[in-house]
Amino acid sequence: MITKKIDIDVKNNIYLNCFLHNDGVTRPAVLVCPGGGYMVCAPHEGDIISKKYFEKGYNTFTLFYSLGQRAVFPNPLIDLSVAMKIIRENSAEFKVNSDKIAVLGFSAGGHLAASLGVHWNLPQVLEKSGCQKAENKPNALILCYPVITTRSWMVPHLPRLIGDRDYDKTLKLLDCSENVGKHTPPAFLVHTFMDNTVSVNDSLDFVRAMEQNDIPFELHIFPNGIHGLGLGDNDPSFSKWFELSLLWLERLFDDSEKPQAPKRADFIKK
Repeated sequence: MITKKIDIDVKNNIYLNCFLHNDGVTRPAVLVCPGGGYMVCAPHEGDIISKKYFEKGYNTFTLFYSLGQRAVFPNPLIDLSVAMKIIRENSAEFKVNSDKIAVLGFSAGGHLAASLGVHWNLPQVLEKSGCQKAENKPNALILCYPVITTRSWMVPHLPRLIGDRDYDKTLKLLDCSENVGKHTPPAFLVHTFMDNTVSVNDSLDFVRAMEQNDIPFELHIFPNGIHGLGLGDNDPSFSKWFELSLLWLERLFDDSEKPQAPKRADFIKK
């Protein structure tokens, strides 16, 4: 394993941890955004996750992004866009297939990942991250008990995340379910019904928006489990999400030739 740390903003402790195979094989990648309420980056949702995907053959990365008062929109999204740009610009050195990069996020990190999925082409994000050719566009999203809307976990945190920006405009931008479009990549989501920190309705709202835009997704809702389980090592039911995500990625990134699958709309009677 080749490990390296890439500083994005030394002053504000924003950086990218890299876990790369050293066999010369070009591989798909997973970029992990830990959760932590935009206040901390939770250790059990960070490098531990990257190393787990590394063990399954991916080149992986963990982003430590803007937190606390610096988490005002769109600062974390710019950090993530810069990280994507770094990975794609160094894809030859890192041996990363630049067309097969999944962004994974937990909780608030899930909000960040989903935000990239719906806002990667936002002019202010492109300008401030230096992305000019969709370098920051994710090919897939993996969202674990994600914050999606502004109606659940986010309510008491809105003043910090909006700051002195236009309140109504930023409120709409922060709600990922309101910004899904044809530009949004396929997504894999996992949540628990019993989550009393981030409502399962956040994930449901996101997949409803994806369905309305005819974007493929896979959603797993487990009946039990508190918020913030990470890999769920102590929960034999919830822990299945990891293997399920691997199967989903394998299908999504499969290069083998196969007949073009009919679109969902082809089955709907008009």
